[in-house]
Amino acid sequence: MTKELMKAVICTKYGPPEVLEFKEIEKPIPKNNEVLIKIYATSGHIGDSRMRRFDIPGGPIIKIIARVMLGLSRPSRIAKNSILGMDLAGEIVEVGQGVTKFKKGDQVFASTYWSKFGGYAEYKCMAEDVKGLSLKPTNMTYEEAAVIPAGGITAWGIIKMANIQSGQKVLIYGASGSIGTFAVQMAKALGAEVTGVCSTSNLELVSSLGADEVIDYTKDDFTERGEAYDVIFDAVDKYKGDYKRVLKVSGIYLNVDESSDKIDSKKATALLGELKELIETGKLKAVIDKHFSWTEIVEAHRYVDSGRKRGNVSITIVQSD
Repeated sequence: MTKELMKAVICTKYGPPEVLEFKEIEKPIPKNNEVLIKIYATSGHIGDSRMRRFDIPGGPIIKIIARVMLGLSRPSRIAKNSILGMDLAGEIVEVGQGVTKFKKGDQVFASTYWSKFGGYAEYKCMAEDVKGLSLKPTNMTYEEAAVIPAGGITAWGIIKMANIQSGQKVLIYGASGSIGTFAVQMAKALGAEVTGVCSTSNLELVSSLGADEVIDYTKDDFTERGEAYDVIFDAVDKYKGDYKRVLKVSGIYLNVDESSDKIDSKKATALLGELKELIETGKLKAVIDKHFSWTEIVEAHRYVDSGRKRGNVSITIVQSD
């Protein structure tokens, strides 16, 4: 019996965007308790860029451990055939025996972080009870939904650590990035008074997301304004000043790289379900800077690497009907 093939983008080695190449590989077949997803869209996530470049946060020991875990010359251990792609949105086209949570035809979105990645392909199998798989929001396109899971779970998981109460003052540093645009909306949904910090060109964007005040970090230092905050969230891990001088005694400081390690991964599916509810009730939207087709995936990664990205980058795998 001839095996069916599919197209996928393979990371051939660590390096610049050009190491990403198209290849035909065997189409997966769902095992018991697995679903086969036809992928319509994925994202240009900074995490995929970092793995491709092997730009892993942390000291020398962390980098050595990461090299062993991911692969010595290319990220071959994260997924069969080194397929990156931390996010996906698509349709379930086949279900394995024993599947009860999903059915053929269900539209889903997922973070592939806990299932060896693989969003840069036409199809992917995922266990029905895998962390970070949920029905897609009904009011989003595949491209919009595809940029939500990984970044959304990270942002929502961190924001929930602060136990934000209505009326509290929350400052988001890096408010125009992927995590920051989510965080501004999430803090507002919880009733906070939100201050966003970003560059001049992004002031209008952050204000449009509901921020009560927006500070241009190129012209103003938020620690010099005499305001005290209940929560300060560095959503880009780039602030180098003394935030403690404006953090209330009982206040909470959050950092995207440090705090994300504390997210309870066992609750990833629940977090994604909560994000779906926030989206469907109009409290959270996807901010997409640029759309690319996956034939332009090298260009998409090049744009992510540039550091100029506002919000998210979506990549269309297959045009939906």
